[in-house]
Amino acid sequence: MDIEQKQAELIDHFVKQASAQKGAALGFVIVEATSHPSLFAFSEILAVPTVAELEGTENSVYFEVLRLFAHGTWSDYKSNRGSLPQLVPDQVLKLKQLTVLALAETNKVLPYDQLMLELDVTNVRELEDFLINECMYAGIVRGKLDQMRRCFEIQFAAGRDLRPGQLGSMIQTLSNWLETSDNLLISIQEKIKWADTMSELDKKHRKEVEDRVEEVKKSISTKAEVDFRGLEDIYSEPAGVMDYEEDRSRPKRRRHPRC
Repeated sequence: MDIEQKQAELIDHFVKQASAQKGAALGFVIVEATSHPSLFAFSEILAVPTVAELEGTENSVYFEVLRLFAHGTWSDYKSNRGSLPQLVPDQVLKLKQLTVLALAETNKVLPYDQLMLELDVTNVRELEDFLINECMYAGIVRGKLDQMRRCFEIQFAAGRDLRPGQLGSMIQTLSNWLETSDNLLISIQEKIKWADTMSELDKKHRKEVEDRVEEVKKSISTKAEVDFRGLEDIYSEPAGVMDYEEDRSRPKRRRHPRC
């Protein structure tokens, strides 16, 4: 069973339990939900009417704990420890896991120093054991531990519940991304059109050059043929050659005797 399906089944289970309880009895459901090792989403439980009714009552502390796990971090708990109940060890572990997911939302390279501060971890070995055993093995994050650079490089992180007002911000971010994508697409199309135009011009120019070369070749060939025929005519005409009959018909000059 994959994580998403497991989450969906657990959420449905705890939503039904919360819907069947009221008042202080919801405290046990909330502690069980926030301690479960495979549950990392709580907004659906937070939205159950009987849970929402806890706010502002003597049992509102349970509502605040659930809201902490939906949107908060370990540092948030420490800052409000005086107004919240003591967490059990499984809840502490869960809240620290959720803290890693919260940090991964804004930065895909998490420095060890920042993680140790946020998680109350005293040394690198303890931090790396936590990231490997409690985060990567749990399937909520995937990444690389870089001991040389002292950082955790996030490749994947499960999403957390949306905080109040965050949906509007996400919609605006997606709208901006869509607008940027549209502008980029228009720019690419214009460049393709320009490239096509230049290609056609290049083909036309190449054709003109080839036609000109052929004309020059034909001109040279014609001129060479004319020159050859002229030479042939010159060498084929009789020039100073006298045949035998012509020689006999000429009068002979008389030789005068020497004195």
